[in-house]
Amino acid sequence: NAEDYSELQVSDEVRELFQYIGRYKPRDTDLETKVKPFIPDYIPAIGDIDEFIKVPRPDGKPDDLGLKVLDEPSAKQSDGTVLQLQLRHTSKQSNLPALEVKSLERAEDVPAKLTNWIDNVKSLHKGASSAAAVHYSKNMPDIETLMTEWEPEVEEVLRSIRLPDETLDVNLKEQAKLMCAVLDIPVYTNVVESLHVMLTTYLEFKNNPFLQQQHNSQGGGVGGGGGG
Repeated sequence: NAEDYSELQVSDEVRELFQYIGRYKPRDTDLETKVKPFIPDYIPAIGDIDEFIKVPRPDGKPDDLGLKVLDEPSAKQSDGTVLQLQLRHTSKQSNLPALEVKSLERAEDVPAKLTNWIDNVKSLHKGASSAAAVHYSKNMPDIETLMTEWEPEVEEVLRSIRLPDETLDVNLKEQAKLMCAVLDIPVYTNVVESLHVMLTTYLEFKNNPFLQQQHNSQGGGVGGGGGG
């Protein structure tokens, strides 16, 4: 408000400047916003989300923590070898390089480390025996991904076309490739691995309690949310 400055003891030139307060009319400007996703190529940290706040090295060289090497912001660090074994166990590839296992000098002086190693390996074997895993020679999609519901347009097209069946004039290998292609299952040199993924997906649909309830209420066959 220009009247708040009317009693100031200033020159006429300065007083003239205060009149611009009332003369100014702000304009609303729409700024064009461009949404650009930022997906860094890094290995995520274990536990909490990595804030990427690091204490730099004294020599000024980059650490690349969370970018090239796994970063674990925790007071109690995991054993690197055990973590590698866990990652190899969850991986579905069998052609992995050999794993280097560290050794302890004068192990009798550090019994706590030996006990911790034995406990970690026991827990790793316990988890491996509880859930049997199949290791494929190539990358295969997850079963949950294959069970994802298809778009309505895709289901509409599948209802209107003929899907591969036993009457198709092709050999068994080509028949398996066609069926896997319909379900978005990649086929590599070994078609048996792709068939295993397809049949595992079928069993997941068959044992799904929600689909079993639909089957009992409708009296139909085994159906699914899309991929089945």
